[in-house]
Amino acid sequence: MAIEVRDNESLDNALRRFKRELHQHGVLEAARRHERYEKPSDKRRRMLAAAIRRSRRAARRRGQ
Repeated sequence: MAIEVRDNESLDNALRRFKRELHQHGVLEAARRHERYEKPSDKRRRMLAAAIRRSRRAARRRGQ
């Protein structure tokens, strides 16, 4: 992952863009997940919770 610093762009702005790119591509989340072993039951529980959050969010959007 890399970004090019634009002309007259501060380092803070470039760093902010870089962090945004990392977040959008899910790089940091994947690295955190691979820091230690995750039991299959914990992985299923995490995936199920994410699916429930997505379905509730979709239901809220449909209800508006």
